[in-house]
Amino acid sequence: MIRKRKSIRKYDQAKLDEDVLARVREKIGDVRPLYPKVPYSIEIVDKAKGIFGVTAPHYLVFRSGEMDGYLENIGFVGQQMDLFFSASGIGSCWLGVAKPESRDASALPHVICMAFGAPAEPLHRGLSEFIRKGLSEMSEGSDPRLEAARLAPSARNAQNWFFAAADGKIHCYRKAINPISGLVMNRFSFIDMGIALCHIAEESGDFTFVRDAGAPERRGCIYMGTVGA
Repeated sequence: MIRKRKSIRKYDQAKLDEDVLARVREKIGDVRPLYPKVPYSIEIVDKAKGIFGVTAPHYLVFRSGEMDGYLENIGFVGQQMDLFFSASGIGSCWLGVAKPESRDASALPHVICMAFGAPAEPLHRGLSEFIRKGLSEMSEGSDPRLEAARLAPSARNAQNWFFAAADGKIHCYRKAINPISGLVMNRFSFIDMGIALCHIAEESGDFTFVRDAGAPERRGCIYMGTVGA
């Protein structure tokens, strides 16, 4: 699915069958968090606001406690849902500024939404249709998992990450953003890192992501963590 998924922006507005939604709920319960100690929730709603032209019959609402790693964690679990949808014949699309229509004061803080439903456009694409930077622009060193990271979706397709592969490890960095763009994009760059890490995890055996005291510094980049060998 990593090599054929795409963000779907046109949907059949009919609700999905209840048995399909039951499978979605089951998958929500099965996703693996990047940081197990970070509290989060995923719920299904039928309406969202601020969707800017993407109207779907259903939306996932991602919420989380606001602590270290929470944005990466949401990107990591959310991309598992995105890949599940693509594999299940269901379209989906991250919606960076969408929010649920109703507010629940007792719920965890809202982070981001994802549209989903029956697609009204082709669900998959070929590798030649991906618009992505080349590996040389976003990484150094060699690791077969880097291609999966390269194909990950990101806000505005910015791919604001850098990976340094060495000795079976992948050191992961966010590229520093200028202060003006950072007002909007910094938050998304953390989520995007979680999305890319999900793709790496899908192609790893025993996946680990930890801070490595030996990770090299990179000019213009902020170290996030290291994927183990």
